Amino acid sequence: MYMNWPLIMTILLAAMNLWLYMIDKKAGFMMSVFILVYLAIAGGLYFYNRSLILADLIQFSAQYKGIEHTLLKELAVPYAIALEDGRILWRNDAFDALMTQGPRKEKYLNKMIPDLHPGVFPKGDLDHSLMEVAYKDRDYQVELRRVSLQGFSQKEELLQIPEDEEFFVAVSMQDVTELNAYIRENEDQRMIAGLIYIDNYDEVMESVEEVRQSLLVALIDRKINKYIGDVEKDKYFIVLKKESYKKIAEDKFSLLEEVKQVNIGNARSATLSIGLGLNTATYALSYQYARVAIDLALARGGDQAVIKDCNGITYFGGKKEQTAKNTRVKARVKAEALREFIVTKDQVMIMGHKIADPDSFGACMGIYRAVVSLEKKAHIVVNTVTESVRPLYDEIAESPAYEDDIFLTSDQALDYITDSTMVIVVDTNKPQMTECPELLRRSRMIAVLDHHRQSSNVIENAVLSYVEPYSSSTCEMVAEVLQYIADDIKIPSVEADCLYAGIMIDTRNFMNRTGVRTFEAAAFLRRCGADITRVRKMFRDDMESYRAKAEAVRMAEVYRKEFAIAQCPSNIDSPTVLAAQAANELLDISGIKASFVLTIYDGKIYLSARSIDEVNVQIIAEKLGGGGHINSAGAQFDHTNMDEAIKALKATIDQMIEEGDI
Repeated sequence: MYMNWPLIMTILLAAMNLWLYMIDKKAGFMMSVFILVYLAIAGGLYFYNRSLILADLIQFSAQYKGIEHTLLKELAVPYAIALEDGRILWRNDAFDALMTQGPRKEKYLNKMIPDLHPGVFPKGDLDHSLMEVAYKDRDYQVELRRVSLQGFSQKEELLQIPEDEEFFVAVSMQDVTELNAYIRENEDQRMIAGLIYIDNYDEVMESVEEVRQSLLVALIDRKINKYIGDVEKDKYFIVLKKESYKKIAEDKFSLLEEVKQVNIGNARSATLSIGLGLNTATYALSYQYARVAIDLALARGGDQAVIKDCNGITYFGGKKEQTAKNTRVKARVKAEALREFIVTKDQVMIMGHKIADPDSFGACMGIYRAVVSLEKKAHIVVNTVTESVRPLYDEIAESPAYEDDIFLTSDQALDYITDSTMVIVVDTNKPQMTECPELLRRSRMIAVLDHHRQSSNVIENAVLSYVEPYSSSTCEMVAEVLQYIADDIKIPSVEADCLYAGIMIDTRNFMNRTGVRTFEAAAFLRRCGADITRVRKMFRDDMESYRAKAEAVRMAEVYRKEFAIAQCPSNIDSPTVLAAQAANELLDISGIKASFVLTIYDGKIYLSARSIDEVNVQIIAEKLGGGGHINSAGAQFDHTNMDEAIKALKATIDQMIEEGDI
């Protein structure tokens, strides 16, 4: 078009020539001669220069194509083009130098780098993707970009592409080894804040002679400083770098066991609680995480390390039962705080965990009495009345001494709740395990009383949290609180029976986890009118249940010579209660360290786990999504495939044995 412009101009000249003919024929004739001369000259130049210009364009195009090919071929970034099956069509020199192994060149990308198989190529609406791969001790960031073949010539010399292909994949690799090394180094240099508490300092000091107390403290300090000093030479003993934490985590915080071995005549071994905060943007947030971690370690009974980061919580230790404290100062302080909260509200909703057992029901009745003694309205949320609590429930529900609305279902409770309602949760600290989780979201004031060790999923925003893992039962804790909640409190005998039954069931008739305070609580309830004989008669099994329990024990499997695993029939009333009883029975067999009984109830599989003192069944239950106490725990499976549930239980036991957690 550029070369044709002189010829196109003749059209305008011809139009001007016609105009001149109309004015003067002689001028028009002269103009015609001029146009012919101009046309001859322009045509000659066009035909003469056209071949020269086209020859230069072709030469430039050929040179440009060669330069473009050379630049791509010699590009420092490894670059290749492959088909959708991974076959390499073309590679540049950098890719060739990186991937060549000996004289033979591989034709398929995944044979050189297994991670770059056709399955990771962009598909569907995705036109490119990024991923990291390792090759020859180097890290590479690989970009895979899908390119359509539309517009590409089939005679292209660079790419010999089959006609049936619709697209190819462009592969570029960037070496990020140094960058990753700097990132790891920066991560390792992050500071970690932590706290170490001596759990039972007062009790240990009281158990040793006064003149030797300073020596005991010095030995414990020496153990701590030496342990941290092995990984941090120039830092305060509890401020350490993340790379140092990794060394400590590898030996699973052996300091916990080392401190317990310090003995200079003290009757009790000292135990530690450790809380660390990891992976935070600031040191202030790391310290805040450490505070949460140490509180959780103490709430779980101490003698363990709790590590909190932005991804969750990790536990170390906590394999043994924590020794109970003889002092009841904490119970008195919590009772006074609970009283202060109750008197500020008009009514109180009390609830335990789903499928209430005697401990949960008894604790609810104890808190009910505390609220009523403070002249406040109280309701207990119960959805399912199990056979284990049916006798006590019926006696209270039918008694004229109690209001008709003492017991409410979840739906009824939601209708009752107001801005002036307090919610008290007993025998559980997990929101999803409560009778009505919606109450927790609607209430502005929540209190929790529980004897199970806390996990990472706890009831948040509780104004009062009284969690004592060393306590035998929640009923024991409530019995202590009742003695401080009001002066000369009067407890009806049926309510004393409820509390006494909760202690009796959770301790297996005072054989498990009983301490001085357990018997003191039982004596208090006995003075309040608890009838031991009547409670015992209430919890006798009928013949059908007894046979089902005996069948579960008879068919039990002994796994790894130490763990009893059994299935409890589900065609009876309250199979979960019977499963717990069967698990207790299995512990009476010599050589059994822990027992696990599974049963189907309400479309789910329930697991009851029990032990005496050699195995912490709580950490096993936590691995399966449950929780509980050191020697009394449970979990749920959201299906009814018993073989699959038993397989998961065995796999968890195997893993924990291999990792040294059991």
